Amino acid sequence: MPSSSVRSFTDPDEYAEAVQRTRYELTVRERGQFSAHLVQVALPHLFLRHFSEQLQRIAQIESSGELTSIGFLTHGAIITSGTPVSSTNIIARTPRNQSHHLALLGPASYGTMALPSEQMNVLSEAMVGRDLTAPDEFIHVAPPPSVASRLLRLHAATMALAEDAPHVLAHPEAAHGLEQALIEALMDSLALDEVQEDRAAKRRHAAIMRRFHRSVEKHLDEPLYIPELCREIGASVRTLSISCQEHLGMGPKHYLLLRRMHMVRRALRQSAPADTTVTEVATRYGFWQLGRLSVEYKALFGESPSDTLARVE
Repeated sequence: MPSSSVRSFTDPDEYAEAVQRTRYELTVRERGQFSAHLVQVALPHLFLRHFSEQLQRIAQIESSGELTSIGFLTHGAIITSGTPVSSTNIIARTPRNQSHHLALLGPASYGTMALPSEQMNVLSEAMVGRDLTAPDEFIHVAPPPSVASRLLRLHAATMALAEDAPHVLAHPEAAHGLEQALIEALMDSLALDEVQEDRAAKRRHAAIMRRFHRSVEKHLDEPLYIPELCREIGASVRTLSISCQEHLGMGPKHYLLLRRMHMVRRALRQSAPADTTVTEVATRYGFWQLGRLSVEYKALFGESPSDTLARVE
């Protein structure tokens, strides 16, 4: 069941004890009033956190061996296992079953994401073509700024929902849609190597599209997302994107977004205004940014979702 928690602290020991799924020993290095803010979100598979602190400190951290974790800076400067990081464009994969240190050099904030290693293996093999589970040592990668910023934006949006609209995160379909977007952004951030096409690319793309359509037909009234689809049809994100551009004239994400918006429209037209709301229908199909849905829905259908529902007789 998706869940979230938001807490502020003035005691470093209470703060360290509140960090879930990680052994976290904190040593403050600077005089002053300690203050920290911690947001934790548990989606069906992903576990996300955002830490914000005001004093210099060192933390000794030991993550679960069953999880593959990544971390990134959102403000200030930190040192991760001996490597200074002052850029939000750096993604650090943390080692499993090994203790490491993370030092704050002053007021700073950072985010983390963790996925069960078994699931990380399956998803990365399906989406990227190789295993991206946690290494034996720290690995810092610098994806293109646009790729890194998308991951940070999605992470920040998740934290904002925990702060301002936890009921959205608690909705299973909305949480699932958000989680799939986060997983896709995570894989994009870690997958830096080029995937080579073989000589039979065209034939392979046609076969992928046949599997793509079979999967869509199999889930006629259910939302589909890129990570699940790649796993089900056995294609990487890049290969699926090329195949869809060739055969549909658009990428798979755009196609699946349009498909979900049509599902919302169909459901709204089949519902009575007294018995349902736009929010209920939208979250059922995995939409968690309701304002963005309204804009894109109106651009596609020429009316807002509420107008569609209001016209039901």
